[in-house]
Amino acid sequence: MSKCICFDASINQNSEILILGSMPGVCSLAHQQYYAHPQNRFWRIIGEIFNNGIVPESYEDKLTLLLANKIALWDVVYSCNREGSLDSNITNEKVHNFGSFLTQYPKIHRICFNGNKAKTSYQRHIGMIFPERINYLSLPSTSPANARWNFDALLTEWRHALS
Repeated sequence: MSKCICFDASINQNSEILILGSMPGVCSLAHQQYYAHPQNRFWRIIGEIFNNGIVPESYEDKLTLLLANKIALWDVVYSCNREGSLDSNITNEKVHNFGSFLTQYPKIHRICFNGNKAKTSYQRHIGMIFPERINYLSLPSTSPANARWNFDALLTEWRHALS
């Protein structure tokens, strides 16, 4: 079992939508970049929705594209133990303080969960706080482990959520 620590949120004061994953996978942790695994479909979806199908080359440009579209990126779990990258292997999870975080970023009005684990961890540890302000949406995971969803079906769901 490896100890995993999440990295900082990509956010600014203009962010209106917050996309939450569970905990970055092994490849993402190694590169200190969200969705770094080459088979993860997250950045391809973002490129399709916001950049005419083009995925920016650099990680910094990817984050800039999200922020330019008022989208923040973070994870529910701050630290955990996990063997490999599967969410089902997460144990001893500790979550971020979302009460403080959402107070600090009052323009956030939608939280999109990238996969079931993010949503269940959030609900279990935090609950659906600020319900009068925040619309919560569950989205199918962009992970390559989610083979049940093909790219076009994922794109349709994600486009609807981020519009």
